[in-house]
Amino acid sequence: MKVCVTGGAGFIGSTLADRLIALGHDVLVVDDLSRGPRRQVPPAARFYRVDVAGPWLAPLLARERPAAIFHQAAQIDVRASVRDPLADARINVLGTVNLLGAAAAAGTRRVIVASSGGAVYGDTDQIPTPEGAPTRPESPYGAAKLAVEAYCHGFSATAGLETVALRYANVYGPRQDPHGEAGVVAIFAARLLAGTPCVINGDGQQTRDYTFVEDVVDANLAALEAPPGVYNVGTGIETTVSEIHRLLAAQTGSTAPPRPGPAQPGEQRRSAVDSALLRAASGWHPKVALAEGLSLTLAHFATRSGGAAAT
Repeated sequence: MKVCVTGGAGFIGSTLADRLIALGHDVLVVDDLSRGPRRQVPPAARFYRVDVAGPWLAPLLARERPAAIFHQAAQIDVRASVRDPLADARINVLGTVNLLGAAAAAGTRRVIVASSGGAVYGDTDQIPTPEGAPTRPESPYGAAKLAVEAYCHGFSATAGLETVALRYANVYGPRQDPHGEAGVVAIFAARLLAGTPCVINGDGQQTRDYTFVEDVVDANLAALEAPPGVYNVGTGIETTVSEIHRLLAAQTGSTAPPRPGPAQPGEQRRSAVDSALLRAASGWHPKVALAEGLSLTLAHFATRSGGAAAT
């Protein structure tokens, strides 16, 4: 099958593109390289340096005519969305609307969109949170992701485009960017391996549902055949930021205490999602336990930095 991966130079997108190629799909990658490096694009993929919010996407898809599109290109930083909500909306909302319109015109059968399993719900007392829970985003990023889901529904109704929105939990793993503000596992891993102090913002008791990237790739593959709709993708397990630091420090042998930092605007207190709906629709379930996933992530960063992670 010919498939397109937007954001295919990024963390999740490149991992997904690798797997699709291994499964024998004909893969084209669309990425403007604003975040992901060119070296992460699989050599077997056809690469197009294109902005998904720009005018060149529609003629590209019209020429290539992919049967399915995995839309991973996004602005992923909640704090950046608070600082500049217009930039966040341009990438996450207008970019997705541009993609949906181009996909419908090109005859694409299905578009699978990356949404957020924490930000669209906001803080909630229902943990793990199912898809039917109220959506009360507390950041521009969450509001943009919820708007994207509504646009998916609208294009399905008006253009006959099959759409699936996957509400990811907190995805982590090899290739995650350790230099931005998103991805606490990558940030902590890189700092601990380098012997640099880690900073924990707030009291460290904020929780997330840490889900390994290969499990998220499995969910995207399951979404190729699952009924159109909205699905959570996560483990359903809460883990505090302080616990993530403790686990990574133990695996690296670090004894340096983390430094305290200020609480960040727009940050949720608790988040974990119930993925029973996707399990019922496709049989998907997370396979990689947190300790194993952290070990694999550390090994990746240790290899990249020329060191060796403790086991």
